[in-house]
Amino acid sequence: MNETKVMEFILIGFSEFPDLQIPLFVFFFLTYLATLTGNVLLMTIIRLHRHLHVPMYFFLSILSFSETCYTFAVIPKMLVNLITGQKAISFTGCAVQMFFFVGFGGTNCMLLTAMGYDRCVAICKPLHYKVLMSDRVCSHLVAFAAVTGFTLSLIVIYFIFTLPFCGGKEINHFFCDMAPVIQAACTENNGIETVIFIFCIVVVFGSFLLILLSYLLIFNTILQIPSTEGKRKAFSTCASHLTVVVVHFVCASIIYLRPKSAYSLQEDTLISVTYTVVTPLLNPVVYSLRNKDVRFALRKGLGKKL
Repeated sequence: MNETKVMEFILIGFSEFPDLQIPLFVFFFLTYLATLTGNVLLMTIIRLHRHLHVPMYFFLSILSFSETCYTFAVIPKMLVNLITGQKAISFTGCAVQMFFFVGFGGTNCMLLTAMGYDRCVAICKPLHYKVLMSDRVCSHLVAFAAVTGFTLSLIVIYFIFTLPFCGGKEINHFFCDMAPVIQAACTENNGIETVIFIFCIVVVFGSFLLILLSYLLIFNTILQIPSTEGKRKAFSTCASHLTVVVVHFVCASIIYLRPKSAYSLQEDTLISVTYTVVTPLLNPVVYSLRNKDVRFALRKGLGKKL
């Protein structure tokens, strides 16, 4: 068969909405700016205020950094494509984009798991908290999340980009996500899709199960607290994390934990906007609005009195 190796892909993105290219650019640009500002501000607040130098906020600052890098892998290219109308991305550029997107996405899942474990230890084993969540343990958890996330990402990239791509190939998405790129290959690739599905099960479903286990232990401990006020205070320490977890894993499950027959790339593009543009903004907003320690540090940093 006469095959021509693909040197670049065409990201269809939002081409079916030609009249909305500028409004979409403005919306995504402002949202991205708010996301960067919020996450950088949150990292700065945690860095500058010593009373926030505890495991929960250490994980939160790492998550904010990871979310910032996660969006940087996708959104700037999308904004350039919207404003210039140039939809091309090189073969190598597509692989690099997917590597960082999947790597930081997997890292985020495991960081949220580590944060769930932190809340579980704080509520269920308060007397052993400093030992079980020492600086060394926290650093090891973050290192494990990053190394595992990017190792699995490298494996996925290898399997996907060793597929044969021939001729001019269009990707029906605004970035190089796994399913659209696989569907652009000029061969049947059921084995590759199985590998990707296993990857998603390990990272997404596995992380969610560990978080669920943490919260089962947390709720069991909270139910044993005699006072209503004590229960309220214990649960309030988990509310922000639980909100972010629900949104994050619902979006990830809709996209990555479905059978092939349920795929709709048009719908996936719209859902992907949520977890690549909107969800990263949720992290600093939720923790800023719901967390009194962060609000106090923010007001102090702005020179305002409580």
